[in-house]
Amino acid sequence: MADDATLDPAVHRGLYRTMSLIKQCDDRFRTMLSSGQIFIVYYSPRGQEAISAGVGAHLRPDDSVVTTYRGLHDHLAKGVDLRGLWAEFLGKSTGLCKGKGGPMHITSPSDGLMVTTGIVGAGLPIANGFAMAAQLDGSDAVTVVNFGDGASNIGAFHEAVNLAAIWKLPVVFVCHNNLYAEHTAFEAGTAGGSVAGRASAYGIAGQRVDGNDPVEVYLAAQEAVRRARAGEGPTIVECMTYRFHGHVVGDAMEYQPPDERAAAMAADPVDRYRARLVTDATLTEAELADIDSTIAAEIDDAVEFAQSSPAPDLSELYTDVYAEGVAP
Repeated sequence: MADDATLDPAVHRGLYRTMSLIKQCDDRFRTMLSSGQIFIVYYSPRGQEAISAGVGAHLRPDDSVVTTYRGLHDHLAKGVDLRGLWAEFLGKSTGLCKGKGGPMHITSPSDGLMVTTGIVGAGLPIANGFAMAAQLDGSDAVTVVNFGDGASNIGAFHEAVNLAAIWKLPVVFVCHNNLYAEHTAFEAGTAGGSVAGRASAYGIAGQRVDGNDPVEVYLAAQEAVRRARAGEGPTIVECMTYRFHGHVVGDAMEYQPPDERAAAMAADPVDRYRARLVTDATLTEAELADIDSTIAAEIDDAVEFAQSSPAPDLSELYTDVYAEGVAP
């Protein structure tokens, strides 16, 4: 467990708020899906909240984030508009992408959320592009690319890390290692036993951390982002975690041993961190309850906004698809 005493209480408050926001949003999406209130394809990040909170705490609006279809936690940690996010997930015209992106293609360039991709491993070379642009502009902006353990076995992973190392790109490769690549256990599909361990082959920094400890992630991300801003090149941060639910909502999860999943859920990173903050007298129960209730009200507002928003008009069918003046 990382040393909490090294952090200002305001940092702890921010980390907890982000984790609670992710948890409560995910809970609401799954509740509405199971009750038939909404019909969307949804990939739950429940159990992985600490990773996005710890990394996102170091990012500025002009920093870029690239993530995957299981990206709700990364979206929220980057600070996107909650109303716009919910409207986009529900396919409404008031969404971040006018309802055209849906859950798997969320973008919000004004917040630095540049790409959400549904293709495994595709985000890594794209992240290099954003990092290279910042480098050429003489900016100290960094790019963070989030991906799962399965993507570490895609050719694009090795190509992207190799190129980032050669050009010392300001990019942080964050692996959310939840131990399952869709339905395949990590040890059954990944040689070497570690994603971060591969960093040495490319001559860059690499670190494996407890992805369920927001403080440990925060400290690792702090150094990785510092290196990137200073022109010292990329870092691989492998965050060990566990996803509580299936690859996609509706997945029977037969590939996950029930006792393994039960143990992971019993060690819920949000609940564990909450208890730790109270035990260490960093925040009181009343303060934490106030954070939770404030977030619940924000989500209520976002859900109401999304549900009452109109669907995209048919006149928008070709808008943002073809360049202006080019016939379909």
